[in-house]
Amino acid sequence: MIKPEDYPNRTIGKRMLAPSDAVDRQVVCVNLEESPLGWLARRGLLNARQVAAGERLRADHHAAALSSRVTMRWDSTLRHRREGHSGADSHILGNLAAKRRFDAAMRHAGPGLSDILWRVVCEGQGLAEAEKGLGWPSRAAKLVLSIALDRLADHYENRFGQ
Repeated sequence: MIKPEDYPNRTIGKRMLAPSDAVDRQVVCVNLEESPLGWLARRGLLNARQVAAGERLRADHHAAALSSRVTMRWDSTLRHRREGHSGADSHILGNLAAKRRFDAAMRHAGPGLSDILWRVVCEGQGLAEAEKGLGWPSRAAKLVLSIALDRLADHYENRFGQ
C-alpha cells in the first residue's frame, strides 16, 4: 500500500471510489498530482465544486468497471467463490447502480460536453491530447471542460442535493 511518507514530493490522498449510496465501496490511496483535474485545480483553472463533480463522475466510472482492461479480471471469480452467490449479486448491483449514475450524469452533460468529460475526467487524458482526439483547436478544451464540469455539478446538486 502506498503511504504518503514513502513519497515526500507527491501529494498522496485517500479517495472513496464509490459514492456513499453505492453497494460496494473501496478506499484507495491515489497520487493527486496525476489527476488532470487536480493539475487544473492547482493552477486555479477549476474551482472546488467542479473538481468534486469530476471526482464523483470518475468514481462512478471506476465503480461501474467501464475502463478498458488489458488482462483478464480474476477478482470477481474469486469473490464469487468466497462469498457465495449473494456476494456476487451485490457486486453486480453495485456496478449496475454506478453505471446508471454515470449514464445519467453524461446524459445531463449532453453530447458535446460528455466527450471532454469522458476523455479528461474518466480516462485521464491531458487537455492537449483530448483536443487532438476531438479535433478541436488548441486551448479549447480548458473552456469546454469548465462548462461541462459546471453542468455536471448542477446535475449532482439537483439530483442528490449536494
